[in-house]
Amino acid sequence: MRNGLVQLGAWVAATGAAVLLSWLGVHAVLNGAAFERPTALPLPSPKLAGAPQSAAPTPTPTPTPTPTQTETSASAPAATTTTPRAPATATPTRRPTTPAATATSTVQSVPIPGGRVALDLRPDKASLVSAVPDPGWQMKVWNGDMWLRVDFVKDEQANSVFVAWNGHAPIVETAVR
Repeated sequence: MRNGLVQLGAWVAATGAAVLLSWLGVHAVLNGAAFERPTALPLPSPKLAGAPQSAAPTPTPTPTPTPTQTETSASAPAATTTTPRAPATATPTRRPTTPAATATSTVQSVPIPGGRVALDLRPDKASLVSAVPDPGWQMKVWNGDMWLRVDFVKDEQANSVFVAWNGHAPIVETAVR
């Protein structure tokens, strides 16, 4: 009888310790991570053409000698051993343009009761960047060829953001009911 009580006590102690350790591990992981509201990342502002550039000097690349330049400088007199500047056709002087600098894109945030919608508006189209519902609201998204719609729904209330660009610049409309 005494042997059975010792075994029962050891089993209860081991099971309790295992449950406690499991709960503490799960609690520590979920404590700070569960149900955190997502935050939007700041977007870099695109540099517009013609906008003043920063005053920082841009480094000019030093030309690498080509085989003909090496031969010429080796046979030239000692007074002219400086490396000649590469011809304009050898090194491109234009900087490659980035999509941010060439695209005319505007990110617009549309807050309505029930959530917030972020849209990327271009001259001929629009796209959804993000849509975040407020607590207690649900979100529905529809995408068409020349339109999109985002609804925030709670109980009997539905608030919408519509965007259409059928042959014209995108038009953003909201409907709050």
